[in-house]
Amino acid sequence: MARLLLLRVVALLLLGHLGIALPPPAPAVSSHSLRYFYTAASEDNKWLSSFIIVGYVDDQQICQYDSIMREKRPCVPWMSKVEEEDPSYWEEETEMSRNSEQFFKESLVTAKNRYNQSGGFHTLQQMYGCDLRKDGSKAGYRQYAYDGKDFISFDKETLTWTAADVEAQFTKRKWDAQYTRNQYLKAYLEEECILWLKKYLEYGKETLLRTEAPEVKVTRKEDYDGMETLICRVWGFYPKEIDIEWTRDGEVWMQDTFHGLVSPNSDGTYYTWRSVTVDPKERERYTCHVEHDGLPSPVDMAWKEPASKSVLIGCSVGILLPITGLGVYFLNRQRVHRITSGECCLPHCMFPPDG
Repeated sequence: MARLLLLRVVALLLLGHLGIALPPPAPAVSSHSLRYFYTAASEDNKWLSSFIIVGYVDDQQICQYDSIMREKRPCVPWMSKVEEEDPSYWEEETEMSRNSEQFFKESLVTAKNRYNQSGGFHTLQQMYGCDLRKDGSKAGYRQYAYDGKDFISFDKETLTWTAADVEAQFTKRKWDAQYTRNQYLKAYLEEECILWLKKYLEYGKETLLRTEAPEVKVTRKEDYDGMETLICRVWGFYPKEIDIEWTRDGEVWMQDTFHGLVSPNSDGTYYTWRSVTVDPKERERYTCHVEHDGLPSPVDMAWKEPASKSVLIGCSVGILLPITGLGVYFLNRQRVHRITSGECCLPHCMFPPDG
């Protein structure tokens, strides 16, 4: 069972709108996901709301609800298109979110009793959603965690629940017996969730369906044992999916290769890297092969000797200090803006609370 690492301390809830009228969806060239998270905490403090709901399309937050504001609100401009089709949409979402807040707080008390806990800080979390993959296949999931550890998850193929520990067995027996509800969960994950995902992709297609080609550069560094490491740096690309491989003499090479995570840039694009350890005498045999939706054709990049090392070093030293100073200045300005502007940082959701 996949661990629920809800590092953003967020939560989930479903839209609950049936009979969706969808515009013709744009073709899904890359994989896309719709995910909702919610978290109930055992106490309020100045850093954490006792209940938070967040929704994502891919890695973009689309809405939020928390126990302080007590209103469901959009977090990206294109989500206003939902209200254009249904003027009461956010009011209904707010009402469902408030009901879910009460339900999760009561469930948190039940969980504490189940684990024989009388005090301390505790959390109950849920994550659910669906994926529309590049090859046209679909996936759906719904799972819960208590205090950051797996508690129970739904298997939509068998219409049963999988308990992660002894304390979750009672919940499993109760929910396994709710066959009609489990059928609805399966239908939601396989059908309705995908419809909403396509709807949101159409709403936000200018950002969600855009493509930005990656920049590719190969650098090298000497190793202590006479070998060297070639590093293929790839940045500025969107969407997130990208294929990067090292090849030797045109064939995929896996030996002594390492890779970094695909991580977000502040502008919404992504960056990553791949490295390979080689014998300097055979350096020319290795090439970094990159494939991405933003590229008209794959890119093959090998390491090239810099034109003038002395010039590069001189420019680096001369430019580094002023750029570093400006970077710190703008980083601080951006941080202050986010804090003082009350910028929305959470997103949207679906599904009536469980019994």
